[in-house]
Amino acid sequence: MTNSQDPRSPAELLKAFSHPTRLAILQELSASPKCVTDMEELLPARQANISQHLSVLRHAQLVDYAQDGALRCYYLCRPQLVKDMLALVGRDDPVVRRTSEEIQADKERLAKAQRRSAESKGKKPRRRKVAS
Repeated sequence: MTNSQDPRSPAELLKAFSHPTRLAILQELSASPKCVTDMEELLPARQANISQHLSVLRHAQLVDYAQDGALRCYYLCRPQLVKDMLALVGRDDPVVRRTSEEIQADKERLAKAQRRSAESKGKKPRRRKVAS
């Protein structure tokens, strides 16, 4: 995220990924474009609910549709982003547990490194009290 970028924009994008039904829709659309009736057969949701989720995904510019008469076929309009996000949320990374002693040691190492950096630049180091 760049400094000038509005943080609401990435937050809105992430919100679009934050529902199991929307993730399932994105997964289905990553395989191929589908109409709502197709998705209704594949997902445990009704047509009206799927349409609501598709609306959220369209607003986030993740999907769009092509209309053929009365039929709307949805497709991914940012396929690489969706593929990357689905891969990321599908990872099985281990949960890291840390002790308070490890956290305290990291804080002290950081404070020491900041002091050295400030001293090498000729600045007066900022001293922070490290909580015990």
